[in-house]
Amino acid sequence: MSNAPEARAEFDADPSDILALDSMLSTDELNTRQRVRDFTHQRIKPGIARWYDDAVFPLELAQELGELGVLGMHLEGYGCPGRSAVEYGLAAMELEAGDSGIRTFVSVQGSLAMTAIHTWGSEDQKQEWLPRMAAGEIIGCFALTEPTAGSDPSAMATFARRDGPGEEAGWVLNGTKRWIGLASVAGVMVVWAATDDGVHGFLVPAGTPGVTAVPIPQKLSMRASIQCDVVFDDVRLGPEALLPAARGLRGPFTCLNEARYGIAWGAMGAARDSYEAALAYSQERLQFGKPLAGYQLTQEKLVNMLLEIQKGTLLALHLGRLKDAGKLRPEQISLGKLNNVREALAIAREARSILGGNGITLDYSPLRHAANLESVRTYEGTDEVHMLVLGRHITGLNAFR
Repeated sequence: MSNAPEARAEFDADPSDILALDSMLSTDELNTRQRVRDFTHQRIKPGIARWYDDAVFPLELAQELGELGVLGMHLEGYGCPGRSAVEYGLAAMELEAGDSGIRTFVSVQGSLAMTAIHTWGSEDQKQEWLPRMAAGEIIGCFALTEPTAGSDPSAMATFARRDGPGEEAGWVLNGTKRWIGLASVAGVMVVWAATDDGVHGFLVPAGTPGVTAVPIPQKLSMRASIQCDVVFDDVRLGPEALLPAARGLRGPFTCLNEARYGIAWGAMGAARDSYEAALAYSQERLQFGKPLAGYQLTQEKLVNMLLEIQKGTLLALHLGRLKDAGKLRPEQISLGKLNNVREALAIAREARSILGGNGITLDYSPLRHAANLESVRTYEGTDEVHMLVLGRHITGLNAFR
């Protein structure tokens, strides 16, 4: 006798997981996902519409996220959780199902600022900053992008010169950075600057004279987050400010790849939340005497959304397995970031169409996700940059210049 009905009953436990992706996750991975999902439902979703509308980042979440164990989640030692790449990806997905701005905080803190210190810093720097950053007691930022040097960081104009002769001399830092997440609330800035000896990284503690960080106002995206213009005006730093192991653009690019990896997962969280909002609405909203979900056009939209969510999540999981095996390559990260953000944005827009006029309000998440994803597709490499990375890989020809 066929056991198809029993199999069908098990499948229906989550009809949106058509590929049974959960079966590919370990117990630890499922537990991590559930823990972060519960946090998102309890602490992010109830307040996100108000935070987004008021354009504020809830700073009280910093230490709560530290207690949750998602700050520097993939790093070992110095108070960091030391979890797997897949667990970090699952956490990013759940947090971005709440809002891109919250996941961005975790990414800036862990994948950018903490990774820079963990990878390129001295032992003293690691001991001084990482435990408090992992706990959310200190917020970090990552100052790379400039007003005229976004996709081309090699053109950065921020410059650090030696403040005297010899290796024991300090530094004088001058320049301007833009779109620097969390800069106005950061306890420490990781600043990348050109020098006479190439690009170097520096740690600039809060309150250092000559540093001004001003939040960028009137944003149409990432409103529950903080991005700043930062000016360095004859900022004097001691020799201990230098990240000693960072040489050239490999330093910041290593950190950017960590962040891009998390984005490939996070975007699928925004996509899934948009799809779930549209699915629930379509099952309840009556139009012409029956639920919207009963119409062919609506089902086509829902199926197309779910197809891309399942494929994108499977892609992210594959990247995570490669990363945990030490085999993940930059062009693979570019493929994940490019595809998943692009598809997530299309899904959020399509989900909004099912919601009709009600989808224009903050009562529902898809249009907020869509607005946020316009930023996500721009930072950590635009679509065009990742296309050229992939184009160079498949043709062997560099089309950047």
